[in-house]
Amino acid sequence: MADYIDLDGAEQAFGDTDAQRAVRENDRNFVFHSWSAQGQINPLPVAKGEGVRFWDYDGTEYLDFSSQLVNLNLGHQHPSLVRAIQEQAGRMATIQPAMANDVRGELAKRIVEKSFAGARSVFFTNGGAEANEYAVRMARHHTGRQKVLARFRSYHGSTATAITLTGEARRWPNGTPDAGVVHFFGPYQYRSEFYSESPEQEAERALTHLEHTIQLEGPNTIAAIILETVTGTNGIFVPPPGYLTGVRELCDRYGIVLICDEVMAGFGRTGEWFAYQAFDVKPDLVTFAKGVNSGYVPLGGVVISDEIHNTFVDKAFPGGLTYSGHPLACAAGVATFDIFEEEGIIERVRDLAARVIEPRLREITAKHKSVGEYRGTGMFWALELVVDRDSREPLAGDAYNAVIAACKNAGLWPFAAGNRLQIAPPLVISEDDLVKGLEIIDDALDVADSYYTGN
Repeated sequence: MADYIDLDGAEQAFGDTDAQRAVRENDRNFVFHSWSAQGQINPLPVAKGEGVRFWDYDGTEYLDFSSQLVNLNLGHQHPSLVRAIQEQAGRMATIQPAMANDVRGELAKRIVEKSFAGARSVFFTNGGAEANEYAVRMARHHTGRQKVLARFRSYHGSTATAITLTGEARRWPNGTPDAGVVHFFGPYQYRSEFYSESPEQEAERALTHLEHTIQLEGPNTIAAIILETVTGTNGIFVPPPGYLTGVRELCDRYGIVLICDEVMAGFGRTGEWFAYQAFDVKPDLVTFAKGVNSGYVPLGGVVISDEIHNTFVDKAFPGGLTYSGHPLACAAGVATFDIFEEEGIIERVRDLAARVIEPRLREITAKHKSVGEYRGTGMFWALELVVDRDSREPLAGDAYNAVIAACKNAGLWPFAAGNRLQIAPPLVISEDDLVKGLEIIDDALDVADSYYTGN
């Protein structure tokens, strides 16, 4: 794998109490943090990142098993990504989106070529929420319909339509900024809404529920169905056999646009360029962000089918962004494609998932009663923690926090969500570091077991 670049002065910052104090004070006094009660948080000051690790100002090292927000697919300070941004900044730092730009066009071309048959173009955004906003807008203008169906247990972003599409608790305090959104249940066999006894049965019953929702809402009023191909923050739900093809069939039957949200799952995270490619499904629109350039410069976008692209050949699309296809972001995106090819990222994700992660998680689940289920694919997995396997009551509160603390105290920064330990390290992680991280989780689950109340 690549050698990583040291940050100038980062080592000198370790142990520098004055530098750490300044970071803490400026953050506390002037930064307004998302999803937080401002007086109840104490963010960790980070001095340096390199590869699959980052360090605080005391020199404490953390193995990053969350890829920050599941965006750092190629790790901290990858030299080729840093170099691409530096070179682009030296040549042309920015240009408005109405003008043609070499790296913007090249990245769009590469994304289309790696996407679905019939993909035609890419509209670039600044991130995933905007990508979902614009995909919905495209679907509405293309179909002339207004409603959009989205699943419960989903996250699509926090802008107006995106937060309404979101099917979890962060939506609740925000009301209903987009009245055209309707939610439905997706498959989740471990806590099935449909009393299913097999993955196939769960898929069949979830599809029946979705079709009933379509029929009761009025098929001719529904522009699109949007879903995370593999659900991310809300549980790492891999679609059961037949589910995604069934959704595609329903969309075809009723003239509905299928939007696959690949903001987390795209760009190698599941062992495919895009997660839908493992399920023999062709979407109409695909949203992406995060892994397209590992978040080095904000970038997202929408992959657009030929049919929807043609809707706007002679009719103007009503939308745009000042920084759409920003050259610094796109230069890092082009470099990402080169790195994937040079370092065999897709192949190594598949190998490590099959040979290391899945077998180890199977062993961990057998060993620890507090693990109700493990599930996932690629570098995208979840351990669902419970206090009783029979009742499936989630591990929560102080007990869950103690497990997370045990991981951090052992030098691993986990992807913590709900009652789950979710595993999403950078795709460049070595086998040794992957095994080390899984061993830390194994040890931390002894803490979870201490809260177990079942038989």
